[in-house]
Amino acid sequence: MTSSSLEAAGTIAPPRADSDAPIRKAASGIEGLDEITGGGLPAARTTLVVGGPGAGKTVLALQSLVHAASELGEPGIFVAFEENSRQIIGNAATFGWDLPGLETQRLFFLDARLAPSTVQAGDFDISGILAGLAAKAREMGARRIVFDGIDVLLTLLDDPAKERREIYRLQEWLLASGLTAIITAKASEGDRVSTERYAFMQFMVDAVVSLHHRMMDRVSLRGLRVMKYRGSSFFESEFPMVIAPTGIEVATFGNADLEYDVSTERVSTGVPRLDTMLDGGYYRGSGVLISGAPGVAKTTLAGAFANAACLRGERVLYVSFDEAGSQIVRNLRSVGIDLEPHRDAGLLEMHSTRTESRSSEDHLIGLKQRITAFRPRHMIVDPLSALGKTGGHVAAVHASLRLLDYARALGITTVCTSLVADEAMEESTTTQISTIADTWIHLAYLIHGGERNRTLTIVKSRGMKHSNQVRELLLSSEGITLADVFTSGGEVLVGTARWEREMELRNATANRRVERARRRKTAEKEEARLRAHIAALEAELEAQHFESELLVDEEQQELRRRGDDYAELLRLRHADPDTERTDDGRSAHSGR
Repeated sequence: MTSSSLEAAGTIAPPRADSDAPIRKAASGIEGLDEITGGGLPAARTTLVVGGPGAGKTVLALQSLVHAASELGEPGIFVAFEENSRQIIGNAATFGWDLPGLETQRLFFLDARLAPSTVQAGDFDISGILAGLAAKAREMGARRIVFDGIDVLLTLLDDPAKERREIYRLQEWLLASGLTAIITAKASEGDRVSTERYAFMQFMVDAVVSLHHRMMDRVSLRGLRVMKYRGSSFFESEFPMVIAPTGIEVATFGNADLEYDVSTERVSTGVPRLDTMLDGGYYRGSGVLISGAPGVAKTTLAGAFANAACLRGERVLYVSFDEAGSQIVRNLRSVGIDLEPHRDAGLLEMHSTRTESRSSEDHLIGLKQRITAFRPRHMIVDPLSALGKTGGHVAAVHASLRLLDYARALGITTVCTSLVADEAMEESTTTQISTIADTWIHLAYLIHGGERNRTLTIVKSRGMKHSNQVRELLLSSEGITLADVFTSGGEVLVGTARWEREMELRNATANRRVERARRRKTAEKEEARLRAHIAALEAELEAQHFESELLVDEEQQELRRRGDDYAELLRLRHADPDTERTDDGRSAHSGR
């Protein structure tokens, strides 16, 4: 059927845009899909949505139609070839969409299911249905249309030539109508026959969206991939998809350009000595990883951070996998951390869930919704490595990285714990978050002398100087602390080994102190003896000196006396003075 015959049959034919003009896009209203396609599905053109049973084809098409009708004011038509329209409306009620309200003015549902006998009785064609749709589209001013389950009609025809004829007839009608169209069809990954049978449809349409639904480690996983988009660039990778309570959501990494504000403000870890090791604490809005073996106190360290943040009056979202929040609160009391008052004050929200109950993408979407509702300044995910049990390693990695990116963009400080399989620290973790974490703290056991003791080391902390020491982590009823580094013989000692070595050193120090005291006492006694001896010698010396001075004085007196006697003798003799005398006073010349 030609375009002119279609117009004669009553189709709508609005003016077509210039083929050289940039392609217009119609927003689908599906979070993530519009981001992948750069704005939405091709406007006034046809998009084919293919996938296996339960992949979400009908939900995607209907959600796009509902968004256009309710948010953009664009009426639409839904043509159902497989399900009853009343069933579709009833199923959609679970997403909170008001289809009955929209159906009165902006949405029209057409049941186009055909019995096999009707199709096989004669030379069936789709022209009658298209003529009726054209009249309805003009009446309501429709801008969009969905043909859901076109493969059901093609299967009933059971003739490849007829199938192609009807699809070309539909395609020409859509080209003439100017409607933004979505066609859904089944195409299972493992079903080569059906895939090849309807492959020609992918060449006819302007965009092809492929949906996948598979099981991985007993967890249901859905994915979406844009396989084709004429006239537009798009992201070609497969993205995780979730059918959430509000409809389909496609998980993406957001803007490919990593641009977000960063802060130089520090927030306390809740452990003063760890703050010192980190030169003041974590950067606000950064991502922190605490890794370690089971029972090494990862949750305790995370709880200390939550407690410190709540004491500052800042909200904290604590997400725990496979452990109840009340159990965490009880256990943390044993180390002097009481989170219950913070929960009562509304500063702490604890969300506990079983990991394997949902896929990693389901968990991610749920966390984003909680973040939006609670608006925390900080978030704890304990342990993030649990996502590895939700449908495969790759899915867990993608969900973990997207969560950290999302939190960073909002300025939320995120502390994640990660379980390692063995006690030896590895350069990566299960979720690979260690590669993008700003701060990585590793906790480990040090086994020595029949004891298992906890140690802490900072593997990295971007943008700040930090300690390179291995410190012993001590837990008590009074709280958490880090012991000073203690080395002996080039080995770091902790626990009883450290206590024994410290006792040996203390005993050796005490023994040296006693020996020094004994030697000091002996020296003091010897000094006293020597001082007494010196005093006696000084007294004897003084006596000898006095005796010497006395003898000199006596001699001088004797000489003076002799001189006086001689002078008196000369006077009595009336002799001349004679200065030359012998020692006894006689004249040297006279010989007297």
